[in-house]
Amino acid sequence: MKSTKKATVKRAPKRGFYDSETIHKILDAHFICQIAFVHEGYPVIIPTIYGRFDNHIYIHGANVSRMLLNLEKGLPISINVTQTDGIVLARSAFHHSLNYKSVTLFGEAILVTNKDERYKALEIISNQIIPNRWEEVRLPNDKEMKATKILKIPITEASAKIRTGPPIDDKSDYDLPIWAGVLPINTFYGDPITDKVLNKNIPLPESVKKLIKNKG
Repeated sequence: MKSTKKATVKRAPKRGFYDSETIHKILDAHFICQIAFVHEGYPVIIPTIYGRFDNHIYIHGANVSRMLLNLEKGLPISINVTQTDGIVLARSAFHHSLNYKSVTLFGEAILVTNKDERYKALEIISNQIIPNRWEEVRLPNDKEMKATKILKIPITEASAKIRTGPPIDDKSDYDLPIWAGVLPINTFYGDPITDKVLNKNIPLPESVKKLIKNKG
């Protein structure tokens, strides 16, 4: 992974990580990223679904998508993925914080034109959201593929930033009669809501069963 001036963590540098293993692990735990770019002279940030394969991520959308039409021109972009793990409550208002894991990467998007890679990219994105869901559904037809634009972004200039642990207060505040600690934030899948027009004989798919098996 390339550690550049743009990708270097400057605030609390000890929380910065630049190895592929850490960066890929955070990316693989999610499927929504925020993409920032400049459109007609003003900054834009748009959330979008992604999927990672090897050392790049895929994104997709409609052929008429403003974001994709801009990004395929090779505009410089920044992408962020963040997971919030807990609210850090300190004794002082100043030292409140968050425990989190995040990845920020920089680069340029590449239009995917190869037919096989386009198809594979959609499979990667689909299975990043729900593993093995691609194998359970009707796959895209020619009309749908023609209406879809797919881009990939190399993960070459990136960094992760991670905060863990308790609050860090001023030494003089530790004797104050104020509760301090961490309020964990956990996410889980709820009970599936069946489509009202679904045939009652169709069971819950295995991909969904696996996701909700260990729900809170």
